[in-house]
Amino acid sequence: MAKAIHTMIRVLDEARSVDFYSKAFGLDVAQRLDFETFTLIYLSNADSPFEVELTVNKGRTEPYALGDGYGHLALSVVDLDSEHDRLGALGFNPKKIVEFNRDGALFARFFFIEDPDGYKIEVLQRGRRFQ
Repeated sequence: MAKAIHTMIRVLDEARSVDFYSKAFGLDVAQRLDFETFTLIYLSNADSPFEVELTVNKGRTEPYALGDGYGHLALSVVDLDSEHDRLGALGFNPKKIVEFNRDGALFARFFFIEDPDGYKIEVLQRGRRFQ
């Protein structure tokens, strides 16, 4: 069986991105691997073995074109309202909380936030299918 272990995104500024993911989601550097033309930074926390891999291509100065194919990274939290308030207080500008219903019942509560490179991140209330 396959097991999801990480997702990779390309970022321009390592320090800015590491700071964002640490403050926003408690993800800390698990490993940093420096190569001649790029650096890989693996971020994780104690809640999950899944990692976010930041790739910094050395010498790149232009923002990445995210295009229309990228969707989002999703993370779950215990208290969505508190996280929304906390992220807002940090100046990360979370979007409004949305309640998504299906067949007359609440399916999900969530909001979106963007990282410094414009990647969309969905923050979901933990529960039901979103553990």
